[in-house]
Amino acid sequence: MLPSLTSAEERLLLRFADPEAAAVEDNLSAKALSALLDNAEFHGVLPIMLRKLQERGDAHPPPDAGVRGKLDDLRDKATIATGQSMLLQYHGARIMKGMEAQGIPARIVKGPVFARKLYRNVSDRPFTDIDILVEPANLARANQVIAACGFVLGSDEAESYQLQEFKWLEKENSSLLVELHGDLVHDSGMRRRLSLGFRELGIIDGEATDTPAALLTIAIVHAAGGHKFHRLQLCVDVLQGVRALQSEESETRLLDAARMTGVELELAIVLNVTGELFGEARALELAGRIKPDLSIRLAKRLITTNTLLRVNSREKISSRLRRDAFRWIQRLARARPYPG
Repeated sequence: MLPSLTSAEERLLLRFADPEAAAVEDNLSAKALSALLDNAEFHGVLPIMLRKLQERGDAHPPPDAGVRGKLDDLRDKATIATGQSMLLQYHGARIMKGMEAQGIPARIVKGPVFARKLYRNVSDRPFTDIDILVEPANLARANQVIAACGFVLGSDEAESYQLQEFKWLEKENSSLLVELHGDLVHDSGMRRRLSLGFRELGIIDGEATDTPAALLTIAIVHAAGGHKFHRLQLCVDVLQGVRALQSEESETRLLDAARMTGVELELAIVLNVTGELFGEARALELAGRIKPDLSIRLAKRLITTNTLLRVNSREKISSRLRRDAFRWIQRLARARPYPG
């Protein structure tokens, strides 16, 4: 369980988590700083916080020796994580060359693409695996390519086909994980209503690749479809995705993508809670463009700022129940009609 934060400290955590917000200037007590570091690490936003602390300058280090030692340890771990990300990118590039050689259309999604396309400081967004997306019909051939690159299957094959997700571990270093997807929606109960695969992303992108609309759609599905809002990093990706939408055309493409893929419920909820967490008016405005039905109204009552901020606090049971209830809303919600 994470150390509890006061409401003021939760606001500080959100300022630290926002890549574009100014560095926090408050003089923090050793206890508050230690608690914020623990929460930032759990929520996947520690690299951003460490950068901001460094930007404040080390001329005023924490007076507490224990906190100074903790900061040093966390910075060492962050350096190791950066190296791990670089190693994953190397293996991802090898596998993508293999896919190309075998004539298998594929694309890397999420972590490294978010870091490169959505974050001004790439190190703000480390990642712990490489996600590769292919057409479902190409899963078997793509699996052969990954195996030929020195990886072993770490998930049950039959179950992986059902989920459209295969987990591959590097033979010599099992900390290196590559996930192969036929669809970024893995819950079969949800997949009857929404789907985000290689074909859909190609339609969203049009003539380009990794457009803001496609990246934000992926981030929304990742937050609500895969991980049930289990940490702030998911909403930071969405926040950065909203900021990357630089034109009305991009916004229109995003809303069209939501209708085509069936993720209007997820878009409304993820953008709403992200807007409330970070005071991002544009996210709230985009969320409001989805006409609310019963499922959206119920989900908004479940997925609140406290649901995310207190996911591993004394209120974690309440957070878990709310997120589990949201999953059932996702499974039971009716698909909205999409023309053509």
